[in-house]
Amino acid sequence: MLGIIDLPTYLAGLILIVLLPGPNSIYVLSVAARSGTRAGYTAAAGVFTGDAVLMILAAAGAATLLGTNPLVFAVVKFVGAAYLVWMAIGMLRTAHAMWTSRHQRAEEQRAADAAPAPSTGERPYRRALVVSLFNPKVILFLISFFVQFVDPNYAYPALSFLILGLLLQLVSFLYLSALIFSGTRLAAAFSRRRRLSAGATSVAGALFLGFAVKLSLSTA
Repeated sequence: MLGIIDLPTYLAGLILIVLLPGPNSIYVLSVAARSGTRAGYTAAAGVFTGDAVLMILAAAGAATLLGTNPLVFAVVKFVGAAYLVWMAIGMLRTAHAMWTSRHQRAEEQRAADAAPAPSTGERPYRRALVVSLFNPKVILFLISFFVQFVDPNYAYPALSFLILGLLLQLVSFLYLSALIFSGTRLAAAFSRRRRLSAGATSVAGALFLGFAVKLSLSTA
């Protein structure tokens, strides 16, 4: 159908892949937990935009360039890893500030909790977009995964890629929505317990450091 081979298998594999934790999903969850549903969807929009760009590049053959040119792959890889480290350091600094201020008076704490995190200049859309774009492994994955389900004899392979990409975005949207609404429920607990909030932010920062190490050690 429309040049797509074995659609049920593709959907099953797609769901499993989307459910795997990664920097994008962790960041969206942390933003929603700290700043609410609107900020969470702002970050998710950055993820959707980045994924769309990468899918277009994959369909256009950018994966071949990254896979055959080690220098290009290395540059993109280390720039992406450096950005993840920078984000992790920011999260850990935020967690430290939360921890050191946990003994403030209740009135001051409520006032601080009432201020949304994005007002500090976090810009969740831009951060999520950059994290998505600076991940060459995603381009390589998309091209290697998509081609398995595209009929090489179909007259319009671009249409097949488009449909597979739209299905990926739909599953990603549903998954990130679940994370966002889970995050807003966590936010209620975090706003009452600064120690819990500091601990969760520290865990997110540590995960981002792990993602940076994993990306820097990856090969084309």
